[in-house]
Amino acid sequence: MPIGHTWSVAVLGIDGRVIEVEADLGGGLPSMKLVGLPDAGLREAKDRVRSAVRNSGQQWPGEKLTLGLSPANLPKLGSGYDLAIAVAVLAAAGKVPATRLPGTVLLGELSLDGRVREIRGVLPGLIAARKAGVKRALVPVHSLFEAALVEGIEVFGAARLADVIAWLHGENSLVKPEAPPEGVPPKLADLADVVGQPEARWALEVAAAGGHHLLFTGPPGVGKTMLAKRLPGLLPRLSIEEALEVTAVHSVHGSLSPTSPLVQAPPFVAPHHSVSVAALVGGGSGLAAPGLISQAHRGVLLLDEACEFSGPALESLRTALEDGEIRIARSKGSVCYPARFQLVLATNPCPCAPPRETDCTCTPSARRRYLNRLSGPLLDRVDIRVQMRPITAMTTHAEETPESTDVVCARVLAARERAAVRWSAHGWRTNAEVPGPALRRQFGLPRQATALLDRSLDRGLLTARGADRCLRIAWTLADLAKCPEPDADHVAAALEFRDRRAP
Repeated sequence: MPIGHTWSVAVLGIDGRVIEVEADLGGGLPSMKLVGLPDAGLREAKDRVRSAVRNSGQQWPGEKLTLGLSPANLPKLGSGYDLAIAVAVLAAAGKVPATRLPGTVLLGELSLDGRVREIRGVLPGLIAARKAGVKRALVPVHSLFEAALVEGIEVFGAARLADVIAWLHGENSLVKPEAPPEGVPPKLADLADVVGQPEARWALEVAAAGGHHLLFTGPPGVGKTMLAKRLPGLLPRLSIEEALEVTAVHSVHGSLSPTSPLVQAPPFVAPHHSVSVAALVGGGSGLAAPGLISQAHRGVLLLDEACEFSGPALESLRTALEDGEIRIARSKGSVCYPARFQLVLATNPCPCAPPRETDCTCTPSARRRYLNRLSGPLLDRVDIRVQMRPITAMTTHAEETPESTDVVCARVLAARERAAVRWSAHGWRTNAEVPGPALRRQFGLPRQATALLDRSLDRGLLTARGADRCLRIAWTLADLAKCPEPDADHVAAALEFRDRRAP
């Protein structure tokens, strides 16, 4: 009897691989065997598929059935192969014609009564299928909103296995996706709501213009969290490539919105300080799922009350801050998730955190222990550090209205455009992405501009990594000032951002 062939997609991280599903009938007593490194959820597909086929009005073959998923050395996880397995069995038994199967991938979990259930990772799966040359895809009808985001591939939605069988016979047509809905920009808080704090507002603008990491230190109630929540409003909307990359992460995580599936605005993620390392960077048994830092990709990750986070959770961020991605190894394999985010840390200066520093009751050792939770290696990766001061009556009743988000955003976008043009030939988008060797060699500054930086290095006040980050901030300050390159004043101002006593 001929072998039935169908195709599906395996999603590992946000990367996909087309999988060939083969069904062979005959050669022994009635039984069913699944080979090709299936996980526990996929091994249970044998019972789901058998019931779905019978409850869709088809007879289950009464012979030995061998199912193979190729490539055999690639782990197969989840229940998204159910539809491809069912159709392969029916094609091998001669119940459905195979004329429409070549060049088609089938994604979906089957319920016992034959319904096609939605699955995670449809978007990255279809992007991988398109890259492999696949022209057509069948997905659960409830996943069509997500599948519609992928151009260059014909997509159909199926509500039941019986609908797929009838479509293969040419007896009906499946549901086609509607045009993707226009994304509604989220309503963001205005920077004009923040009273006073001119130094912190300027630091926020510089961080937004260059993509730099930021630390706010100050007593409670001075506006640390308010400023951090207004950072996404200063960032540009995501490009199409960036939006698809961010949406793919959210698809794998299962957090896409049916009404606005394409993530076009920079994400904002603010976990509670009790978050675990696995939840923060990603984890889980078998194969790791994306964590909060990947959900904040191309956006902002706010760690409010940063000194209350556990040491292992904070230290787990160090590699992602340098590489812009996180690699996680588990028993079923290693996955890589993107994690290029802007980190904003906000912390009180001590455990008691009084409104005025003179009222502090903490001992010097208690203050050191509290702030030492932010280790030196982590702080060395934070570009800008700001010590915020208490609000005074004079600033709360100031006559001048603070600048709004729109006004500041216009300057940020102009500075980012200048940086993008300068780095476009090298593939970098922001000043924060430029590697240190390029800043020192290809784009090296005159000695008189970096004299203060050299003295700080000579005295041991700055690490080599810190010097590179000062140069990146200097380029951002030059972009905001519309200067072709940084001068000595820009480098001094950048060094001041690093030297602030915070903490």
